[in-house]
Amino acid sequence: MAINSFKDDEQSVETGKVKTLLRLFSYLLSYKKEVIGVLFIMAYCVLVSLLNPLFIEAAIDDYIGVGNYKGLIYLIAFAIILNIIMILLVKLRMYIMAKVCNSVLLTIRQELYTHIQTLDFHFFDSRPTGKILSRIIGDINSLKDVLNNSVTTLIPDFITICAVVVIMVAKSPLLALASLSTLPVLIIGLACIQIFSHKRWQLFRKKASNLNAFIHEDISGIRVIQSFAAEEETKETFHELVKEHFTAFRKAVRLNDAFGPIIDICWGVGTIALFYVGIMVLGIDSISAGLLISFGYFINMFWSPIANLSSFYNQLITNVAAAERIFEVLDTDSAIVDKEDATELSDITGEVTFKDVTFAYSDAPDIKVLEKVNFTIKPGETIALVGPTGAGKTTIVNLISRFYDATDGQVLVDGTDVKDVTLESLRSRMGIMTQDNFLFSGTIKDNIRYGKLDATDEEIIAAAKAVGAHDFISKLEKGYDTVLSERGGGLSIGQKQLLAFARTFVSMPRILILDEATSSIDTKTELLVQKGIETLLAGRTSFVIAHRLSTIQKADRIFVIDKGGILEQGTAAELIAKKGAYYDLYMAQFAV
Repeated sequence: MAINSFKDDEQSVETGKVKTLLRLFSYLLSYKKEVIGVLFIMAYCVLVSLLNPLFIEAAIDDYIGVGNYKGLIYLIAFAIILNIIMILLVKLRMYIMAKVCNSVLLTIRQELYTHIQTLDFHFFDSRPTGKILSRIIGDINSLKDVLNNSVTTLIPDFITICAVVVIMVAKSPLLALASLSTLPVLIIGLACIQIFSHKRWQLFRKKASNLNAFIHEDISGIRVIQSFAAEEETKETFHELVKEHFTAFRKAVRLNDAFGPIIDICWGVGTIALFYVGIMVLGIDSISAGLLISFGYFINMFWSPIANLSSFYNQLITNVAAAERIFEVLDTDSAIVDKEDATELSDITGEVTFKDVTFAYSDAPDIKVLEKVNFTIKPGETIALVGPTGAGKTTIVNLISRFYDATDGQVLVDGTDVKDVTLESLRSRMGIMTQDNFLFSGTIKDNIRYGKLDATDEEIIAAAKAVGAHDFISKLEKGYDTVLSERGGGLSIGQKQLLAFARTFVSMPRILILDEATSSIDTKTELLVQKGIETLLAGRTSFVIAHRLSTIQKADRIFVIDKGGILEQGTAAELIAKKGAYYDLYMAQFAV
C-alpha cells in the first residue's frame, strides 16, 4: 500500500475557498444567540465610531466657532458617556467571542477525533501518527482567530466602510472622490497577492506536518536511535526539515507582508489627495474647518477597517489551508462500516468459515495476498497459522475481525457473513492479542480492565493469575495500583506481554486471536505463561499465529500459509510425518 512518510509532502485536496469557509462558519450557527448579541454590541460600537467625527465637526463649527462653551461641555459629556459604554461593551464582546470560539474549536476537535476513531486500518497504515496529530492540534488551533474575526471584524468593518462612504459622499462628493481615489490600486494589488498566497500557505502546512511527524517518530524510537548512536543523523534530518519549514514560512509571510505597505501607500496618498482638493481646488473659504477635519477622521475610519479586513483576509488565506486539511479527514470515509441493515451478533459458538476468500489491498488490487481460501473451523477448535513473513497469516485473522474486508468471497461466523453484523457486536465477541504489547498510561488495574470496562477487581486479579502475571504484580510496591507510562516503563518485555494477556483474558471472548503473542517472551516466561494460554484457549475457537513452533504443538490443526493460500493442514504429528513445508520449518528450528 502507498505510504506517506515524514519525508513526503501530503497531497492537497483542492476545494473552493468559499465552500471551505462557509462550512467552517456554519459551526457558529450553534451559538446564534451569542453571535447576535455580539453583533448588537458591534452595531453600537460602529454607531459611536461614526458619531465621533460628527461630534468633532459640531464642536468646532457649531459651538467653538460661535462661543457656545456651555453647549460644548454638554456635547463632550454626552460623547464621553457613549464612548465609556462602548469600551465596556468591547470587553464584553471579547469575553463572549472567546467563549464561543473555544467552544467551536472543541466541537471541531471532538468531531475530528471521533471520526478518526472510526477509520479503517488503511488510513493509519498509510501515514505517520505525527501527521494525524498535526491536524487534531495545530491545524484546529490556527482557526481561532478566523472564527473570532469573522464576527468582530468582517461584519462591523464592512458596515463601517459602507457607512463612511455614504456620509462622505453626502457631505462632499468631490472630497469623497479624492479620499477614495487610490481604492482601485488597493483592489488590484490584493488580487495579485492572493493568487499566489494560498498555495504558499498550503505548502507551509505540509512542511509543518512533516516536521511534526518526524519529531513524533524520533521520540517514539529514541531507544533505537541511541542504541545505534544515530543522534547525529537524526539531528541532520531534523535540521533539514526545520529549514524546509522555515523557508516555506518565510516565502508565505513575505508575500503576505506586502498587504501592509500597499494599504499604507493608498491611505497616505488618499489623505494627501483629500487635503489637496479641499485646500487647493475647492479653496479654504468654501469649506469649513470642522468639515475638513471630520473628513480627515472619516478617511482614517475608512482605511483603518480596510487594513483590518486586509489583515482578516490575510488570516483567511493563511488558515483556509488548515481548514481544508481538517475537512479532508472529516470527509474521508472508512472502508469498514456497518451496513444500513446490519444486525447485532448474538451469542455465538465460534464457528468460522472462509468461502473462496480473496484479498488484495485497494491501492494494489493486482497483488493477491490471499486467493480463494476455503476452510471451516469448528467451535472450540485451536488453529495455528504458520508460514513465512508476509504470507497472509495476519491478514486471515484481520478479515475475521473485519479490520479489512475480503475483496471476494465470504467470511462467516456461526454461518453469518461478518459484513451483515455490526462491528461492535462482532469485535466484542473476540479477544485479540498481538505482538505489540501496547500499554496505556494509567495503573496496571486500568490496563487489564481495558479488556472489559466493567470488570470487577476480583475478575482482574483472576485474569492475572490465569496467565501468570499475579506474582510479579504482587511484588510491585503498589501492586495493581502501580502507575505505568505509555511504554510500561520499569517492566520487562515479558511482564508487559503478560499484562496484555490478562487484558485479553478478562474479556472472556468466544473467538480468540493470538497474533505472534509470545514473540517477545523469553523461554522462562513462556513456560510460566503456557499454562495460562491453555486456560485461555480452553472452550474457545482460537487462531494462533506463531513463528515459535514449540507454542503450537497442541493445536488441533496447523495451517501452513504461503503463496496466497493454505499449502498444508493437519496436526503437528501429521505434518511432520508428511515431510512437507511444515517439516522443513520444524527441522530448521529444532534440528541439532
